[in-house]
Amino acid sequence: MAKENMSILVCCANGAGSSLMMKMTVQKVLDKVGMKPGKIHHCALSEGKSAAAQFDIVFCAQNFANMFKDAEKKGTKVIGLRNIMSPKEIEEKMRENGII
Repeated sequence: MAKENMSILVCCANGAGSSLMMKMTVQKVLDKVGMKPGKIHHCALSEGKSAAAQFDIVFCAQNFANMFKDAEKKGTKVIGLRNIMSPKEIEEKMRENGII
């Protein structure tokens, strides 16, 4: 997976508060490890489900990860998080998935 210029999608149920905060946390982790994404977009699950295949990585709450099976089949990495606000968990999951 290309380490630079990756496109990242961050989804929560309504696409407002939680996804914006998760986006900021993902950006913080990327800044820490010195990675520059192509773009990071946050949205509601309804939009994310249809757009996910256009992104390299999708972050969402663990209980929503199974909604992105079609995107996974097309090569998108789907990362479900137990604590969407945890920089530690986001970094660990990115390392486990070979992103950083």
